[in-house]
Amino acid sequence: MRPGSLAELRDAVRDTRGTLLVKGAGTAQGWAGSPDPTDHVLETTGLTGVVTYNPADMTVAVRAGTPLTVLQQELAAGGQRVSLDPARPKATVGGLVATADSGPLRHAFGGPRDLLIGVTVVLADGTVARSGGHVIKNVAGYDLGKLLCGSFGTLGVIAEVVLRVHPLPPASRTVSIPCDAAEAVEHTGRVLEARLEPAALEWCDGELLALYEGVESSVELRAAATPGGTTLSTADAEAAWRRVAAVHDGDVVVRCGSRPSQLAAVAKHATSMTSSAAVGVHTLEVADVDRLREEFAQVTTIRRAPDTAAWGEPHPAVPLMRAVKQRFDPDGRLGPGRFRPWF
Repeated sequence: MRPGSLAELRDAVRDTRGTLLVKGAGTAQGWAGSPDPTDHVLETTGLTGVVTYNPADMTVAVRAGTPLTVLQQELAAGGQRVSLDPARPKATVGGLVATADSGPLRHAFGGPRDLLIGVTVVLADGTVARSGGHVIKNVAGYDLGKLLCGSFGTLGVIAEVVLRVHPLPPASRTVSIPCDAAEAVEHTGRVLEARLEPAALEWCDGELLALYEGVESSVELRAAATPGGTTLSTADAEAAWRRVAAVHDGDVVVRCGSRPSQLAAVAKHATSMTSSAAVGVHTLEVADVDRLREEFAQVTTIRRAPDTAAWGEPHPAVPLMRAVKQRFDPDGRLGPGRFRPWF
């Protein structure tokens, strides 16, 4: 099924019987293991286009099946962007929210849950629910959008989202600091103490990359003031950020959260790794997921991994997650088995 409007999406969910697998562009189809076979596949790629764009309010409402690249092109005409830079830019906007995916810009701007200010979702019984609005300072109602971030299509089908946007930076510079994982923690501290305000601070396989954005004079000064750093040429900077994205293409890749100071402890398990060093979010290719889990329990396999490695043993929050799933989808229609063995 490939509905082309909110009404068609509502009818598709309400009028069908059996289980549903929600699918966007398919760029994360192998993430989090494979769900159980379903009676229907519901593709959101027919739900495309900007609904409302308010440059002065710095918000955009967009249908969930719109590719991020298409949205960014439209916003660029107004000198703005959504400050998301995932390794899979062809993903749909709804897919990025559903998988809570983000890239190095999370250092300054956060991930989808931080940029999401409104959502329209079709629940498992066909009910259309809305949360949030079209203004940044919106505190009315239950924050359904944040609950849907990282739900992998198991709580509802995202139809539209309202996102916060930011101005496109007129200039940028990337500074490279060669260092191992232990040294990266120290260098990260120096950059933060110097209050240089990088947009991204990413350690990848022996190199700490600091991305500065803003007006030309500002980025030049901040790049030059980076302790122990060398400003890269445009070509070298592009190559460096491609290496960051390439880590996601390994055979067994996990995303691990830790305290920023534990970067070196996580890195010893990696064959290749990229990390938002100041945030404590690491994406790494590993040879042995179980050994990593022995030290860091909160690990999620996100790509090309055996199903048995997708999720670890149930942790203390899993009973609450099961209760939320039961409330939103009591018949277990959406993405059955996606969070196996948790529920």
